[in-house]
Amino acid sequence: MPFVRPNIAAMHGYTPGEQPRGMEYVKLNTNENPYQCSPAVKAAIGRVCQAGLQRYPDPAATQFRERAAELLEAEIPGITPDWILCGNGSDDILTIVTRTFVESGDVIRFARPSYLLYDTLASIQGAQTDVVNYERDWTLGSRFTELRGRLSLAFLANPNSPSGTAIPPAEVARIAAALPCPLLVDEAYADFAETNCLHLVAENDRVMVARSLSKSYALAGLRFGFLVAQPHVIFELAKVKDSYNCDSLSIAGATAAIDDRAWFKRTRGAILATRGKLTAELRERGFECIDSQANFVWCRHSKQSAHALYQRLKDDGVLVRYMKYEGWGEGLRISVGTDEQLGTLLAKLSAIL
Repeated sequence: MPFVRPNIAAMHGYTPGEQPRGMEYVKLNTNENPYQCSPAVKAAIGRVCQAGLQRYPDPAATQFRERAAELLEAEIPGITPDWILCGNGSDDILTIVTRTFVESGDVIRFARPSYLLYDTLASIQGAQTDVVNYERDWTLGSRFTELRGRLSLAFLANPNSPSGTAIPPAEVARIAAALPCPLLVDEAYADFAETNCLHLVAENDRVMVARSLSKSYALAGLRFGFLVAQPHVIFELAKVKDSYNCDSLSIAGATAAIDDRAWFKRTRGAILATRGKLTAELRERGFECIDSQANFVWCRHSKQSAHALYQRLKDDGVLVRYMKYEGWGEGLRISVGTDEQLGTLLAKLSAIL
């Protein structure tokens, strides 16, 4: 179509993980939480529906921001709601940040292999990408902080996907100090990790941390995420977001979710325990697995094609994520499910192998 911007016509849009309709699968391909969300979430949404949906939601999601600030006080002393921006999932947060800092022709830096959406956001904005390959031990070399081009934003998924590895906060702080631009630390999986980078936000106003409620709070279907940054940064970002980017149901549900600490602790513990079992069982079956800090495991088999395994599992009713990266080859990213789902996966794998 002649009216479409050339960079949009030329780009490949982001391809989400398979969301099949019809056939029932054991679904371990998109890092969803295998458990139902807190009952408090459904109750909160029900109350909003009872009150009615005829009015616009709070554009600032104040209810959530106030409760989140209380919970984050231990990591960022003195934090107030002004440090928090809410979005329609963390992908919305990434879009807002990109639109705020990046002009056409600017450069966005990110590591590879990592979240594929970063490249899509750069293409939409008409920006160039400076992709830095991870080292083979999943560390980042000095090239990530080199000064090249009109660098205006850097993304760092931490823990990373698909590897599940995490760069220590002290190293992230060093990276942020060396970069000439803002650094968005994408912590979509941080609730499953041993450490996080929230405290770095108070130390450096160029550090922003994005969080998602999709994984750790089992709210992938609700779409809610948030960003933590210093207030003067949040002030600028709020100018760019859609007027009502979070609806009344998501605000109420997300607030109830983070308030149920007992549910969070119990569910997180179950996922970490199953993650350990999954890793051990895969290694026993000849897979090379990296120790994960997320709710998934990245693996390759020493003798079997990853794509062939993916297809055989899919044919047998089990979905995992097949991924192939230039210069890195292929692998499988397997989400942590319930122990019952793990048993089904392992039985299918044993039969295939």
